[in-house]
Amino acid sequence: MKVTLSALATCESSFTPLVVIELAKDVKEETKEWLKSRIIAKKKDGGAQLFFRPLLNKCEKETLENPNLYLVGASKIRLLLGAEAVGLVKECNNDTMRAFTYGTRHNFKGFHDDNDDFLTMAECQFIIKHELENLRARDEKMIPGYPHVKLYPGKSLLRRLLTSGIVTQVFPLHDHEALKKLENSWYTRFALTYQPIDGIRGYFGETIALYFGFLEYFTFALIPMAIIGLPYYLFVWEDYDKYVIFASFNLIWSTVILEVWKRGCASMTYRWGTLVMKRQFEEPRPGFHGVLGINSVTGREEPLYSSYKRQLRIYLVSLPFVCLCLYFSLYVMMIYFDMEAWALSVHENSGSELTGILLYVPSIVYAIVIEVMNCLYRYAAEFLTSWENHRLESAYQNHLVLKVLVFNFLNCFASLFYIAFVLRDMKLLRQSLATLLITSQILNQVVESLFPYWLHKKHVVKVKRRVKALKADVDATLFEQVLLEKEMGTYLGTFDDYLELFLQFGYVSLFSCVYPLAAAFAVLNNFTEVNSDALKMCRVFKRPFSEPSSSIGVWQLAFETMSVISVVTNCALIGMSPQVNAIFPESKVDLVLIVVAVEHALLALKFILAFAIPDKPRHIQRKLARLEFESLEALKQQQMKLVAENLEEEPREDGSEETT
Repeated sequence: MKVTLSALATCESSFTPLVVIELAKDVKEETKEWLKSRIIAKKKDGGAQLFFRPLLNKCEKETLENPNLYLVGASKIRLLLGAEAVGLVKECNNDTMRAFTYGTRHNFKGFHDDNDDFLTMAECQFIIKHELENLRARDEKMIPGYPHVKLYPGKSLLRRLLTSGIVTQVFPLHDHEALKKLENSWYTRFALTYQPIDGIRGYFGETIALYFGFLEYFTFALIPMAIIGLPYYLFVWEDYDKYVIFASFNLIWSTVILEVWKRGCASMTYRWGTLVMKRQFEEPRPGFHGVLGINSVTGREEPLYSSYKRQLRIYLVSLPFVCLCLYFSLYVMMIYFDMEAWALSVHENSGSELTGILLYVPSIVYAIVIEVMNCLYRYAAEFLTSWENHRLESAYQNHLVLKVLVFNFLNCFASLFYIAFVLRDMKLLRQSLATLLITSQILNQVVESLFPYWLHKKHVVKVKRRVKALKADVDATLFEQVLLEKEMGTYLGTFDDYLELFLQFGYVSLFSCVYPLAAAFAVLNNFTEVNSDALKMCRVFKRPFSEPSSSIGVWQLAFETMSVISVVTNCALIGMSPQVNAIFPESKVDLVLIVVAVEHALLALKFILAFAIPDKPRHIQRKLARLEFESLEALKQQQMKLVAENLEEEPREDGSEETT
């Protein structure tokens, strides 16, 4: 009889496996025993106090190419204590949101001593990941069995094991019953319905749920732009007044949708508990290193590193490197335009079919160079951001996103700005924009979802053949699941997904005067993007670890910056139009002054709208204020209690203690 993942017992010998650790094939036995002892040791002894066992016993390991597969789980009490340690926020019986504490566990809604569903599986896996990543070296100078792999106090053991190749991967397991329910309400039914965002959050965590929520919101927000832009394109309205109306609507639209999203995001994350989660007390990221000491705020033992040294690394090394890469990107772009001019001159001189084909060569070469540069720069940006040694994972992600975002923006839009404001060829600009937008959407659909899904289906067939060779007493279901998932691709986060939406937002907003049809193509793409991304998350990649998040982070700032740039771009395009230039045939200075004045007025209107629309709904503001007030009152009562206790213990003048 097959045993499903969710039906396994929860004792130490046969617990519910939540996370898989795969070691290298040739790992030494003493290393395995040392790692096991650190994982199962008590917290006071520097361990994680988790359950740990091999996937197969010794006589069954011969059926695996790599027998070093281990399952990790935890007891219910351990998970609850871990929830308190990471600061998970849950809903109380009085409908308020508070950080969970084990001592007051019965005050939280849905908690019962016999209820195993109080914490979602994603939250349990996040807790285990947190505990594994915070296993840090104490007295060890090296990893047992590997004298060359050095350790020092405060170093993350898991991080060191991964970088040295002793641990090849760590990933959470899927729960197929819960996953099937999610799929049935998500993407298997081809109906125009809202996504189950709360269900996505329960299974994949807040970070991924926020991405799909933003994707859905952004798609619906694009529909008005698509409806208005369609007649502009079909009827070729070249009148200046029409373009001014369209550009003004674009300005208001881009501002309002971002402000409304912040309100909706605040409502969601308050309901999930991450809006009030105390991120300043977040544990150090695994890659953070420094001298082991005591955090002056939390009182916990952790690595300490000077922020002054980090700032020096950022401004003296990282910033100059990014500027150098941007300069190199512009230099390559100018070479591309020189190649275009050369190919055009050759074709005009000869006029043959062969030289006609030559016209496409510069674009192809430039596209390949852009992809190569993006890959190389991404690797360099990750290395630099890691070298900067940020304490929090959120700070690391923010600095990485900013580095990569600036470079990608320049690579994708620099040629369009050059065509628009240097060559001033509006026909070429429209053609280039359409080509870039449509081609990138098609390639993303194929490369991100269809091709990985095809490879995954081939791998499933191979694994099923290997499972048939197992002995009858082996848990074939769990064995097959682990083998399937360990060979799946690793989901690298929402960066590429947000980047795709960011570039799409740029295509829609920056050059709306020239190509109003961009929003319509974006809407069509996003309706399929929802299903393809859902398929990718559920069937193509390993299940990612849940990550608490209260917003889309630095991407909110990126989209808002893009909307400001779009104001300047659209005003400049209008100022360059023949209709406007005809009004000022002689005085170009007056034209420039008027365009700048209009641009400043529109920016002022934009910032007024942003200020007038609150980031959080009023009912959320009241709840947050109430929570802060109650926290202050509780702190006052605690201080008064301590003062009273001190007064009771204060000795009398005659030497005896005062009593009440």
